[in-house]
Amino acid sequence: MLKNFSVARGPCDVLRDIALQIGPGECVGLLGPNGAGKTTLMRGALGLMAHRGASSLTALALKTRAKTVAWLPQAREIAWPVTVETLIALGRLPHLAPGAAPASEDQAAIDSAITRMGLESFRSRIATQLSGGEQARVLIARALAQSTPLLMVDEPAAGLDPAHQLGLMQVLADEARGGRTVIASMHDLGLAARYCTRLVVLWRGGIAADGRPEDVLTPDLLAEVFQIRAHITTSPDGPIVQPVGVI
Repeated sequence: MLKNFSVARGPCDVLRDIALQIGPGECVGLLGPNGAGKTTLMRGALGLMAHRGASSLTALALKTRAKTVAWLPQAREIAWPVTVETLIALGRLPHLAPGAAPASEDQAAIDSAITRMGLESFRSRIATQLSGGEQARVLIARALAQSTPLLMVDEPAAGLDPAHQLGLMQVLADEARGGRTVIASMHDLGLAARYCTRLVVLWRGGIAADGRPEDVLTPDLLAEVFQIRAHITTSPDGPIVQPVGVI
């Protein structure tokens, strides 16, 4: 929950007086043009940037916060040459006592994350030796293994090929259907329309639209906020939004 939430960079507010409440089971796509404040909103809400106003996450003690929200930033850098399984296991640290070894429930969460991201054959590979897209999938698996009620991801599909983009978004949608809250900043309007249950559009320091994809992604909004024309239709697989030109 955010209330009267503002974040500044230097003397200027990037976000001003944001009010936002998101509940369990929602898969929320955070949209907006470059510089609209998508990453800033998430980092501020997590307490990673100074902000004014209230964030329900920053009100939590750090250990409780680590058990409440898993955060996947846009930067996908892996610094240590450890195995994929070891890296994913780091997601369980908030649930372990200092120095304790993973218990059976921790290993189950690790195995589940590996399976869901299609990384079974990578389990013993050195993470730093993988391609950029493969490393991204490993880091997403680490966030899944954290097993928190809230999952926040910044550009989760960046660097993934189309098949893995679709697979990842299906995983996030399934997490939400299972009762988890998912918030993902996105640029791909088509993926957002198809897999998110709710879209929040940031523009000019505030929220320009908030609602169901079919209600938010209108020709007028796409023209005003994104400066594009798009083909918008429905299909048996869900809504389709395909940008076709710049205004």
